Amino acid sequence: MRSYGRRVPTRHLPEVSVSTPPAEDRRVIPLPLLATDHHGNRSSITCRYRCGDACGHEAPNTSSNPYFGDVVKQVMSRRGALRAAAVVTIAGGAVGALSGTAAAETIATQGRGPGHGPGQGGAPDRTGRPAPGTDYSPVAPNTEDAVVIPDGYRQNVVIRWGDAVLDGAPEFDFENQTAAAQARQFGYNCDFAGLIPLDGSGRRNLLVVNHEYTTEPFMFRGYDAENPTREQVEIAWAAHGLSVVFAERDRHRGGLSTGPSRYNRRITATTEFEVRGPAAGSDLLKTAADPTGTKVLGTLNNCAGSVTPWGTVLSGEENFNQYFGNAERITDPDQAAKLARYGISGGASERRWEQFDPRFDVAQELNETHRFGWVVEIDPHDPDSTPVKHTALGRFKHEGAAVRVARDGRVVAYSGDDERFDYIYKFVSKGRVKKGESRHARRHNMRLLDEGTLYVARFTGDSPVEEIDGSGDLPSDGEFGGTGEWIPLADGDRSFVPGMTAEEVYVYTRLAGDRVGATKMDRPEDIEPNPVTGSVYAALTNNTNRGATGAAAADEANPRNDNKHGHVLEWTEHRNDPTATRFTWNLLLVCGDPESPDTYFGGFDKSQVSPITSPDNVAFDPHGNLWISTDSTGALGINDGLYSVPVQGRERGHLKLFLTVPRGGETCGPIITEDLVTVCVQHPGEVDGATVENPASNWPDRGDSQPRPSVVSVWRTGRGGRGVGRIGE
Repeated sequence: MRSYGRRVPTRHLPEVSVSTPPAEDRRVIPLPLLATDHHGNRSSITCRYRCGDACGHEAPNTSSNPYFGDVVKQVMSRRGALRAAAVVTIAGGAVGALSGTAAAETIATQGRGPGHGPGQGGAPDRTGRPAPGTDYSPVAPNTEDAVVIPDGYRQNVVIRWGDAVLDGAPEFDFENQTAAAQARQFGYNCDFAGLIPLDGSGRRNLLVVNHEYTTEPFMFRGYDAENPTREQVEIAWAAHGLSVVFAERDRHRGGLSTGPSRYNRRITATTEFEVRGPAAGSDLLKTAADPTGTKVLGTLNNCAGSVTPWGTVLSGEENFNQYFGNAERITDPDQAAKLARYGISGGASERRWEQFDPRFDVAQELNETHRFGWVVEIDPHDPDSTPVKHTALGRFKHEGAAVRVARDGRVVAYSGDDERFDYIYKFVSKGRVKKGESRHARRHNMRLLDEGTLYVARFTGDSPVEEIDGSGDLPSDGEFGGTGEWIPLADGDRSFVPGMTAEEVYVYTRLAGDRVGATKMDRPEDIEPNPVTGSVYAALTNNTNRGATGAAAADEANPRNDNKHGHVLEWTEHRNDPTATRFTWNLLLVCGDPESPDTYFGGFDKSQVSPITSPDNVAFDPHGNLWISTDSTGALGINDGLYSVPVQGRERGHLKLFLTVPRGGETCGPIITEDLVTVCVQHPGEVDGATVENPASNWPDRGDSQPRPSVVSVWRTGRGGRGVGRIGE
């Protein structure tokens, strides 16, 4: 990366030197938890404003394509296939470890792949030593209104909703917000975060953060959901999108601090984007405001993402459907069915944006709905660049997209469609990475996602069908696993889906997955390749509709009916080549209370692990340990947290809770570097019954302040303080 010598003043926000708040505010739940069933208690207002209350409606996938349980069969043993996995070198720049992606690391496979052989499961390390990178004492599950961290660590708030990003931004004033101010300030509900170094030491960085959604009742005093004001709507537009902000490591105090920089930037719901790839210019993307079908205003509901090997950021547009109103006025049954497949139905939208901009009125501008649901790419190094929407990666509720570079230089992008019974996808580029850090190389590489092949996944189990009964009981071979294949959907202007043109495949990608018989999954969210082993990991958050009347029953890749707690899937491509069309897979974790018989922790002793529910974002440390942040439905009655789990050796499956976030909040966008962890704390205080007048949280500013979504950094202190988990010692 380029290095600039100018010293940038930084903003120091509050540092917390203790791991717990005052005793009177602590409600610690000791391990192990009782194994009783808990009903989900994620705030109803969070469900309404984050995803349009998706789980309160019928799942959009009503297709009759065969699901996994219909095609399960005996296949060759994974042991032989995994022993054939090759050691492979990944090309590209070295930003993966800092961003939590496997974008550009050298893969040196240790052991024989996930799930099998000596050192892959079973008993804990007899020496009692934790796996490198996980040497910390786990925190207890709790319901505190604080970020709780292990003993021997410190933390600070890096940046909060309303803090200055651009020059001229006023100091945040909750009672006197304006759209003009918000457009220059840090946005609301931070989710993904990526850290891009500007120098070799990692001291000077660009912090890129998504702002997934707005929760207007907690943003404005006296908010009238039926009649929002234009100013409130425009503030919400400005609070969506992304922020790019300079972030500097403090040599003496630790942690990150932000400050002014020529790189700082806000991208909002009204920023112009360029549409690229095979669907650019399609009649399905043309509107009255954009008759070319190549320019879109804004990005919405940006969830997870990744840093690419060429130093840009990919961000997934997820629950975009909720921003569009008046779909019930569409009378053409074919159009109505296509809208419904993407969860677009009914009358007025939650936020009533259609009252202030006709592009959000489906009856006036139906094609505007087709202009969201893409993977977007921004270049943080060029604040004047036009962000891009990549149509070659398909349109659905992208949780995010993570890139891996194959040995031949082609790039592969993995993405999950965060919906009950929807699918996992990957894209393989036609072009190859150009090495180097020049602007020319970056521009070349930003074109790699414009042309290639889009695939969807089908999973097959290796256990007899009668052993997968929805209870979560392990099959006779001791774990859930099997083989899979990537089914091609389209390549350029060529469609592989009968009855659909290539343009239709890209715009109606969910329908394409239905037609080719992709496997219906339990809300596939973040997907990341491991920078050490090359295996790929996906968080399947939950699906309480699994096994319900008329819905797909349990299968080996989704083994529990009424799946409240979710699971973590891992797979290894054939010959460890990400461009391959076959893979072997197994479940690393089946989440929940460790005392419950329907949980599984990679074969590790369940009496020694932390409870976990609803895995969401995943990241890796430099040792290849998996780190998981949770988006709890409250099914265990504990605050969301960040967990580490080794995926190799005798510690495989030893899940430990590293930190928890404040009451009502969600843990998002973890970054795990050699000696620093950051997380985004989303929607703190969003608890049913809470209001602006009676907040459930006062984090991070305390006193009688309103809660503010924020980014937090955590680092080790004291003797031997280098390393998050004594990494490098």
